[in-house]
Amino acid sequence: MAGATPRGRAERRNPGELESAVLATLWATDRPLTPAEVQSGIEGDLAYNTVHTILRRLHDKGLVLRDADGRRGAYRPVKNEAQMTADAMHLALARNPDPITALQQFVTGLTPEERTALRKALREREG
Repeated sequence: MAGATPRGRAERRNPGELESAVLATLWATDRPLTPAEVQSGIEGDLAYNTVHTILRRLHDKGLVLRDADGRRGAYRPVKNEAQMTADAMHLALARNPDPITALQQFVTGLTPEERTALRKALREREG
């Protein structure tokens, strides 16, 4: 069977997906988590060493902090999910040769609720 994974082995995911899964697990709690706790919070059969490697990479990128106060080896995110999404949006606009047109295209895809929230945020920012 083409594309099938050997029995007992998890389907291979790319590093970006793994980082996203680890961050989602950290965002789902209000306390730092150890690699073992992150591993148990992720769907699928990820090895402990894989989770620990992903946490180290996220730490090296400045996206998670090691908990210095509490349990040794516990990690917590530097920013929440909304902050990370906003950062990605700012980066995408900064990299675009025509950020105004890109922003206009983005706005055309917003739901009515999202447009209302955007208007409110702009009013608060300007006021």
